[in-house]
Amino acid sequence: MLTLQQIKENPDHIVERLAVKGFDGREAIDKVVELDAQRRQLQMRNDNQAAELNKLAAQIGKLMKEGKRDEAEETKKTVAALKESQKEIADALDSTEAQIREILLSVPNVPYSGVPEGKTAADNVVEKTGGPMPDLPEDALAHWDLAKKYNLIDFDLGVKITGAGFPVYIGKGAKLQRALIQFFLDEASKAGYLEIQPPYVVNEASGYGTGQLPDKEGQMYHCEVDNLYLIPTAEVPVTNLYRDVIIPADKLPIKNCAYSACFRREAGSYGKDVRGLNRLHQFDKVEIVRIEKPENSYAALEEMKDHVQGLLEKLGLPWHILRLCGGDMSFTSAITFDFEVWSGAQKRWLEVSSVSNFETYQANRLKCRYRAEDKKTRLCHTLNGSALALPRIMAALLENNQTPEGIRVPECLQRYTGFDIIN
Repeated sequence: MLTLQQIKENPDHIVERLAVKGFDGREAIDKVVELDAQRRQLQMRNDNQAAELNKLAAQIGKLMKEGKRDEAEETKKTVAALKESQKEIADALDSTEAQIREILLSVPNVPYSGVPEGKTAADNVVEKTGGPMPDLPEDALAHWDLAKKYNLIDFDLGVKITGAGFPVYIGKGAKLQRALIQFFLDEASKAGYLEIQPPYVVNEASGYGTGQLPDKEGQMYHCEVDNLYLIPTAEVPVTNLYRDVIIPADKLPIKNCAYSACFRREAGSYGKDVRGLNRLHQFDKVEIVRIEKPENSYAALEEMKDHVQGLLEKLGLPWHILRLCGGDMSFTSAITFDFEVWSGAQKRWLEVSSVSNFETYQANRLKCRYRAEDKKTRLCHTLNGSALALPRIMAALLENNQTPEGIRVPECLQRYTGFDIIN
């Protein structure tokens, strides 16, 4: 969430930037400024009364030693009244701080200056394009037909045992899926990321820490008896490793990667957008997470983009990078770049990665700080990205590499699959 310092330094600028995300923040920001003034007044009264109580406590001891019992008893009455007043002040202070936090939790992150204005995905900006476009015949099969033809994925069986959006991978389909996971993990390791194997369920505090709660509560699978949530991405447990942690400056940057299954209740739109592997309730993904000093985070963001681009180039997929406009960005992000790959048979671009810098927004929720050289603690910047999400990568690989002889397996995956063609 935004810090009080950010808001107090330039509330008008905050409101102006929030408008780029389509969020009218005037009322919320003004209310926070008002409540913070009340909070500071209450804190001053509380501190003054605490000082007065300490002074009176010393006087009581002195009066008792001097035998002035009556004066000491009167002073005790004054102390009792002050304590009751201080309790009321403390309750008002807690209430005011709770109101400030509630409002701040409802305000999205301020978009970075480089975020373009726009309301929908149609306003996103294509920054870079690469990779060979497939040359497929007009009757090329979509990945759901290829999956059925070569017995790679059974969508109907998934519906039978669970429901729509939970495919069953079979034989070479399962091996190709596992090959992609291992390939992505190995490449992340080469790039200096430490692998983490996180839990697939998190508590409420973790959901709030990375911003899934309360913003995306309806999109997460909730285990009500235990009040735990199935993770929508490994970003949540991995970033929460650093909740309530003060990191020595010389330990930064922190670079983690993790494979996990991901669970999302809201599968989105209908028709072609959800057919086959296009949008699932459960899918696999390798995530990269970085904890950085603020002055280094945008250089780290470029490194992460280069890493994802390198994966797509090794897979031989056509790709482009989108700089998301304000209206298409997530609640918590300061800037986001989406990677999309071309699906040759569907003739459309499919999102396979989002790489984002959250600046201090998540870190403030998490209380993720570092101790600088001057011994002061400061908020870190957090970043994460998909490297990569598997379903649409699998879809594009199957479609773009189909031949009359079968489906060619990219060379970088063959040592993991043990075969170079699916037929």
